[in-house]
Amino acid sequence: MIRTISVNQSGQIQTGQTIQSLISDNNHWYWIDFSDPTAEEIDVLRDPLNFHPLSIEDCIHTLQRPKLDYYDDFHFFVFQALNSDSMEKEEVDLFLGANYIVTFHSEKTPEIEEVWKRLVLSKTPSQWNPSIVLYHVLDKIVDNYFPHVYRIEDLLNEIDENSADRSMEVLLEDLFDTRHELLSLRHTITPMRDLVYRMINSHRLSIILEQKEYFADIHDHLLRLAEKVEASRELTTDIRDSYLSMNAHETNRVMKVLTVITTIFMPLTFIAGIYGMNFKNMPELTWQFGYFGALFTMFAIGITMFLWFRKKGWFK
Repeated sequence: MIRTISVNQSGQIQTGQTIQSLISDNNHWYWIDFSDPTAEEIDVLRDPLNFHPLSIEDCIHTLQRPKLDYYDDFHFFVFQALNSDSMEKEEVDLFLGANYIVTFHSEKTPEIEEVWKRLVLSKTPSQWNPSIVLYHVLDKIVDNYFPHVYRIEDLLNEIDENSADRSMEVLLEDLFDTRHELLSLRHTITPMRDLVYRMINSHRLSIILEQKEYFADIHDHLLRLAEKVEASRELTTDIRDSYLSMNAHETNRVMKVLTVITTIFMPLTFIAGIYGMNFKNMPELTWQFGYFGALFTMFAIGITMFLWFRKKGWFK
Protein backbone atom coordinates (compact mmCIF):
# COMPACT_ATOMS: atom_id res chain seq x y z
CA MET A 1 0.00 0.00 0.00
CA ILE A 2 1.20 3.48 -0.90
CA ARG A 3 -0.25 6.56 0.76
CA THR A 4 0.73 10.19 0.47
CA ILE A 5 0.42 13.38 2.41
CA SER A 6 1.65 16.82 1.44
CA VAL A 7 1.76 20.36 2.74
CA ASN A 8 1.28 23.04 0.08
CA GLN A 9 2.75 26.51 0.02
CA SER A 10 -0.25 27.81 1.96
CA GLY A 11 0.47 25.41 4.82
CA GLN A 12 -2.55 23.21 4.14
CA ILE A 13 -2.50 19.41 4.31
CA GLN A 14 -3.52 17.32 1.31
CA THR A 15 -3.81 13.53 1.27
CA GLY A 16 -4.32 10.92 -1.43
CA GLN A 17 -2.41 12.69 -4.18
CA THR A 18 -0.68 10.65 -6.84
CA ILE A 19 3.08 10.45 -6.77
CA GLN A 20 3.32 12.14 -10.17
CA SER A 21 1.32 15.09 -8.92
CA LEU A 22 3.45 15.34 -5.80
CA ILE A 23 6.60 15.55 -7.87
CA SER A 24 5.21 17.99 -10.40
CA ASP A 25 3.20 20.24 -8.08
CA ASN A 26 4.87 23.06 -6.20
CA ASN A 27 4.34 21.58 -2.73
CA HIS A 28 6.15 22.87 0.31
CA TRP A 29 7.00 19.25 1.15
CA TYR A 30 5.44 15.80 0.99
CA TRP A 31 5.57 12.37 2.61
CA ILE A 32 5.15 9.05 0.79
CA ASP A 33 4.68 5.90 2.87
CA PHE A 34 5.18 2.38 1.50
CA SER A 35 3.52 -0.16 3.81
CA ASP A 36 3.95 -3.82 2.85
CA PRO A 37 4.21 -2.82 -0.84
CA THR A 38 3.69 -5.15 -3.77
CA ALA A 39 6.30 -5.70 -6.48
CA GLU A 40 4.56 -3.13 -8.71
CA GLU A 41 4.56 -0.58 -5.89
CA ILE A 42 8.26 -1.20 -5.22
CA ASP A 43 8.95 -0.28 -8.85
CA VAL A 44 7.75 3.24 -7.99
CA LEU A 45 11.02 3.68 -6.08
CA ARG A 46 12.82 3.29 -9.42
CA ASP A 47 10.42 5.30 -11.56
CA PRO A 48 9.30 8.02 -11.04
CA LEU A 49 11.12 8.53 -7.70
CA ASN A 50 14.50 7.58 -9.21
CA PHE A 51 16.19 6.43 -6.04
CA HIS A 52 19.59 4.77 -6.23
CA PRO A 53 19.48 1.01 -7.02
CA LEU A 54 21.58 0.17 -3.96
CA SER A 55 19.15 1.89 -1.61
CA ILE A 56 16.22 0.10 -3.28
CA GLU A 57 18.05 -3.20 -2.87
CA ASP A 58 18.45 -2.48 0.85
CA CYS A 59 14.70 -1.92 1.09
CA ILE A 60 13.92 -5.24 -0.57
CA HIS A 61 16.41 -7.25 1.51
CA THR A 62 15.12 -6.72 5.03
CA LEU A 63 16.87 -6.83 8.41
CA GLN A 64 19.77 -4.67 7.34
CA ARG A 65 22.02 -3.25 10.02
CA PRO A 66 21.02 0.33 11.03
CA LYS A 67 22.95 2.63 8.77
CA LEU A 68 23.12 5.93 6.90
CA ASP A 69 24.07 6.31 3.22
CA TYR A 70 24.70 9.63 1.51
CA TYR A 71 23.57 10.22 -2.07
CA ASP A 72 23.62 13.28 -4.28
CA ASP A 73 20.07 14.50 -3.75
CA PHE A 74 18.85 12.44 -0.80
CA HIS A 75 19.99 10.51 2.27
CA PHE A 76 19.03 6.92 3.01
CA PHE A 77 18.45 5.59 6.56
CA VAL A 78 17.86 2.11 7.88
CA PHE A 79 16.27 1.90 11.34
CA GLN A 80 15.25 -1.10 13.42
CA ALA A 81 11.99 -1.09 15.34
CA LEU A 82 10.92 -3.76 17.81
CA ASN A 83 7.60 -5.56 17.70
CA SER A 84 5.71 -4.69 20.89
CA ASP A 85 4.58 -8.31 21.42
CA SER A 86 7.28 -10.64 20.10
CA MET A 87 10.28 -8.29 20.36
CA GLU A 88 11.22 -9.25 16.81
CA LYS A 89 13.16 -6.72 14.75
CA GLU A 90 11.27 -4.80 12.07
CA GLU A 91 13.17 -2.75 9.53
CA VAL A 92 12.12 0.80 8.71
CA ASP A 93 13.79 2.38 5.67
CA LEU A 94 13.65 6.11 5.08
CA PHE A 95 14.60 8.42 2.22
CA LEU A 96 15.15 12.04 3.20
CA GLY A 97 15.31 14.83 0.63
CA ALA A 98 15.19 18.58 0.74
CA ASN A 99 11.39 18.73 0.41
CA TYR A 100 10.23 15.17 0.86
CA ILE A 101 10.46 12.10 3.05
CA VAL A 102 9.72 8.52 1.94
CA THR A 103 9.23 5.69 4.43
CA PHE A 104 9.34 2.02 3.49
CA HIS A 105 8.42 -0.90 5.77
CA SER A 106 7.32 -4.48 5.11
CA GLU A 107 5.08 -4.66 8.18
CA LYS A 108 2.57 -2.26 9.63
CA THR A 109 4.66 -0.06 11.92
CA PRO A 110 2.85 1.54 14.89
CA GLU A 111 5.48 4.27 15.18
CA ILE A 112 4.85 5.50 11.65
CA GLU A 113 1.08 5.14 12.07
CA GLU A 114 1.18 7.34 15.15
CA VAL A 115 3.25 10.06 13.49
CA TRP A 116 1.07 9.93 10.38
CA LYS A 117 -2.12 10.45 12.40
CA ARG A 118 -0.47 13.20 14.40
CA LEU A 119 0.45 15.05 11.22
CA VAL A 120 -3.02 14.61 9.68
CA LEU A 121 -4.68 15.96 12.82
CA SER A 122 -2.15 18.74 13.31
CA LYS A 123 -3.56 22.26 13.50
CA THR A 124 -0.19 23.76 12.55
CA PRO A 125 1.07 21.67 9.60
CA SER A 126 3.24 24.58 8.46
CA GLN A 127 5.52 23.87 11.42
CA TRP A 128 6.23 20.40 10.10
CA ASN A 129 8.94 19.48 7.61
CA PRO A 130 10.74 16.26 6.52
CA SER A 131 13.33 16.45 9.31
CA ILE A 132 10.56 16.90 11.92
CA VAL A 133 8.84 13.78 10.59
CA LEU A 134 12.16 11.94 10.74
CA TYR A 135 12.65 13.05 14.34
CA HIS A 136 9.19 11.93 15.45
CA VAL A 137 9.48 8.54 13.72
CA LEU A 138 12.91 7.91 15.19
CA ASP A 139 11.80 9.13 18.62
CA LYS A 140 8.83 6.74 18.64
CA ILE A 141 11.03 3.84 17.56
CA VAL A 142 13.49 4.51 20.39
CA ASP A 143 10.75 5.13 22.97
CA ASN A 144 9.30 1.70 22.21
CA TYR A 145 12.60 0.12 23.24
CA PHE A 146 12.03 1.12 26.86
CA PRO A 147 9.11 -1.26 27.66
CA HIS A 148 11.21 -4.23 26.55
CA VAL A 149 14.15 -3.14 28.70
CA TYR A 150 11.92 -2.49 31.73
CA ARG A 151 10.20 -5.87 31.28
CA ILE A 152 13.55 -7.67 31.28
CA GLU A 153 14.65 -5.76 34.40
CA ASP A 154 11.46 -6.84 36.20
CA LEU A 155 12.00 -10.42 35.05
CA LEU A 156 15.56 -10.40 36.37
CA ASN A 157 14.37 -9.08 39.73
CA GLU A 158 11.82 -11.88 39.87
CA ILE A 159 14.48 -14.47 39.04
CA ASP A 160 16.83 -13.01 41.63
CA GLU A 161 14.21 -12.98 44.41
CA ASN A 162 12.63 -16.32 43.39
CA SER A 163 9.49 -15.54 45.37
CA ALA A 164 7.66 -18.40 43.62
CA ASP A 165 10.28 -20.86 44.98
CA ARG A 166 10.95 -22.39 41.58
CA SER A 167 13.64 -25.00 41.05
CA MET A 168 17.14 -23.97 40.08
CA GLU A 169 16.84 -25.71 36.70
CA VAL A 170 13.78 -23.62 35.79
CA LEU A 171 15.43 -20.42 37.00
CA LEU A 172 18.58 -21.05 34.99
CA GLU A 173 16.52 -21.81 31.90
CA ASP A 174 14.64 -18.51 32.29
CA LEU A 175 17.93 -16.73 32.96
CA PHE A 176 19.54 -17.98 29.76
CA ASP A 177 16.42 -17.04 27.77
CA THR A 178 16.67 -13.56 29.26
CA ARG A 179 20.35 -13.31 28.31
CA HIS A 180 19.37 -14.21 24.75
CA GLU A 181 16.79 -11.40 24.70
CA LEU A 182 19.35 -8.96 26.09
CA LEU A 183 21.80 -9.96 23.36
CA SER A 184 19.13 -9.30 20.74
CA LEU A 185 18.38 -5.91 22.32
CA ARG A 186 22.07 -5.08 22.39
CA HIS A 187 22.40 -5.88 18.67
CA THR A 188 19.59 -3.40 18.02
CA ILE A 189 20.30 -0.57 20.45
CA THR A 190 24.07 -0.29 19.97
CA PRO A 191 23.97 0.18 16.15
CA MET A 192 21.08 2.62 16.53
CA ARG A 193 23.08 4.59 19.10
CA ASP A 194 26.06 4.77 16.75
CA LEU A 195 23.82 5.77 13.86
CA VAL A 196 22.20 8.67 15.74
CA TYR A 197 25.62 9.83 16.93
CA ARG A 198 26.74 9.89 13.31
CA MET A 199 23.60 11.80 12.33
CA ILE A 200 24.08 14.60 14.87
CA ASN A 201 27.76 14.97 14.01
CA SER A 202 27.53 14.84 10.23
CA HIS A 203 27.97 18.14 8.40
CA ARG A 204 26.33 16.67 5.29
CA LEU A 205 22.94 16.46 7.04
CA SER A 206 22.23 20.17 7.12
CA ILE A 207 18.48 19.55 7.21
CA ILE A 208 18.92 17.62 10.46
CA LEU A 209 21.36 20.02 12.05
CA GLU A 210 18.52 22.56 12.35
CA GLN A 211 16.94 20.23 14.95
CA LYS A 212 20.22 18.87 16.32
CA GLU A 213 19.18 19.25 19.96
CA TYR A 214 16.15 17.01 19.37
CA PHE A 215 18.22 14.25 17.82
CA ALA A 216 20.77 14.68 20.62
CA ASP A 217 17.95 13.93 23.06
CA ILE A 218 17.26 10.67 21.19
CA HIS A 219 20.94 9.85 21.42
CA ASP A 220 20.80 10.37 25.19
CA HIS A 221 17.89 7.92 25.37
CA LEU A 222 19.87 5.36 23.43
CA LEU A 223 22.87 5.84 25.72
CA ARG A 224 20.66 5.20 28.72
CA LEU A 225 19.15 2.13 27.07
CA ALA A 226 22.58 0.76 26.24
CA GLU A 227 23.68 1.25 29.85
CA LYS A 228 20.57 -0.52 31.12
CA VAL A 229 21.15 -3.45 28.78
CA GLU A 230 24.77 -3.77 29.87
CA ALA A 231 23.77 -3.53 33.53
CA SER A 232 21.15 -6.24 33.01
CA ARG A 233 23.69 -8.47 31.27
CA GLU A 234 26.07 -8.07 34.20
CA LEU A 235 23.21 -8.88 36.58
CA THR A 236 22.44 -12.08 34.67
CA THR A 237 26.09 -13.07 35.02
CA ASP A 238 26.03 -12.39 38.76
CA ILE A 239 22.79 -14.34 39.21
CA ARG A 240 24.12 -17.25 37.17
CA ASP A 241 27.36 -17.36 39.15
CA SER A 242 25.42 -17.16 42.43
CA TYR A 243 23.13 -20.04 41.47
CA LEU A 244 26.04 -22.16 40.27
CA SER A 245 27.95 -21.43 43.50
CA MET A 246 24.90 -22.33 45.58
CA ASN A 247 24.45 -25.51 43.59
CA ALA A 248 28.11 -26.45 44.05
CA HIS A 249 27.92 -25.67 47.77
CA GLU A 250 24.81 -27.78 48.20
CA THR A 251 26.43 -30.64 46.29
CA ASN A 252 29.54 -30.43 48.46
CA ARG A 253 27.44 -30.40 51.64
CA VAL A 254 25.50 -33.49 50.57
CA MET A 255 28.70 -35.26 49.53
CA LYS A 256 30.26 -34.41 52.90
CA VAL A 257 27.34 -35.90 54.82
CA LEU A 258 27.34 -39.02 52.67
CA THR A 259 31.08 -39.37 53.11
CA VAL A 260 30.75 -39.14 56.91
CA ILE A 261 28.01 -41.76 56.91
CA THR A 262 30.11 -44.03 54.71
CA THR A 263 33.08 -43.55 57.02
CA ILE A 264 31.00 -44.53 60.06
CA PHE A 265 29.86 -47.74 58.39
CA MET A 266 33.35 -48.73 57.21
CA PRO A 267 34.50 -50.30 60.57
CA LEU A 268 31.06 -51.82 61.07
CA THR A 269 31.23 -53.42 57.66
CA PHE A 270 34.76 -54.61 58.46
CA ILE A 271 33.59 -56.36 61.65
CA ALA A 272 30.58 -57.87 59.89
CA GLY A 273 32.82 -59.07 57.08
CA ILE A 274 35.27 -60.81 59.41
CA TYR A 275 32.62 -62.65 61.39
CA GLY A 276 30.68 -63.45 58.30
CA MET A 277 33.48 -65.72 57.00
CA ASN A 278 32.75 -69.45 57.18
CA PHE A 279 35.86 -70.64 59.04
CA LYS A 280 35.46 -73.40 61.63
CA ASN A 281 38.31 -72.32 63.93
CA MET A 282 36.92 -68.93 65.01
CA PRO A 283 36.70 -68.93 68.84
CA GLU A 284 34.25 -66.01 68.96
CA LEU A 285 31.66 -67.98 66.98
CA THR A 286 31.25 -70.48 69.82
CA TRP A 287 31.10 -67.81 72.53
CA GLN A 288 27.69 -67.66 74.18
CA PHE A 289 27.54 -63.85 74.12
CA GLY A 290 29.56 -63.39 70.89
CA TYR A 291 26.56 -62.12 68.83
CA PHE A 292 25.58 -59.50 71.40
CA GLY A 293 29.24 -58.57 71.95
CA ALA A 294 29.74 -57.94 68.23
CA LEU A 295 26.56 -55.83 68.05
CA PHE A 296 27.58 -53.83 71.12
CA THR A 297 31.07 -53.22 69.69
CA MET A 298 29.65 -52.09 66.36
CA PHE A 299 27.10 -49.85 68.09
CA ALA A 300 29.77 -48.31 70.34
CA ILE A 301 32.10 -47.64 67.39
CA GLY A 302 29.27 -46.07 65.36
CA ILE A 303 28.08 -43.80 68.20
CA THR A 304 31.64 -42.77 69.06
CA MET A 305 32.46 -41.83 65.46
CA PHE A 306 29.15 -39.97 65.07
CA LEU A 307 29.74 -37.88 68.21
CA TRP A 308 33.31 -37.15 67.16
CA PHE A 309 32.30 -36.03 63.63
CA ARG A 310 29.52 -33.85 65.04
CA LYS A 311 32.00 -32.22 67.44
CA LYS A 312 34.23 -31.51 64.45
CA GLY A 313 31.27 -29.78 62.80
CA TRP A 314 31.09 -32.08 59.78
CA PHE A 315 27.29 -32.30 59.93
CA LYS A 316 26.74 -28.51 59.77
